[in-house]
Amino acid sequence: MSGPQFLRLKDQARRPIEFHVDGRPRQTLLGDTIMTALLTQGTILHDGEFGGPGRAGFCLMGACQDCWVWLEDGRRLRACTTFVEPAMRVLTSWPNKLLES
Repeated sequence: MSGPQFLRLKDQARRPIEFHVDGRPRQTLLGDTIMTALLTQGTILHDGEFGGPGRAGFCLMGACQDCWVWLEDGRRLRACTTFVEPAMRVLTSWPNKLLES
């Protein structure tokens, strides 16, 4: 699949904010969830924790446990129900996985 997984149809006039994903700066709109921020810019939300292809979430409402991402301090968050905060630093791979490489 090419292009983003999600397409923003409304609320495009909200204030842009900067955050980081895997150490790289990104922009999204104030009020976006992490899932919205990542999937309006790409097709994968996070790497598969146990190998296999990247994941893009499943239920999109916080019930399935398939949208976990991490902060650089190791805290785990549900991307579909957590709003992006300015300067937030998100990881799309399990932090211990990064230490193992």
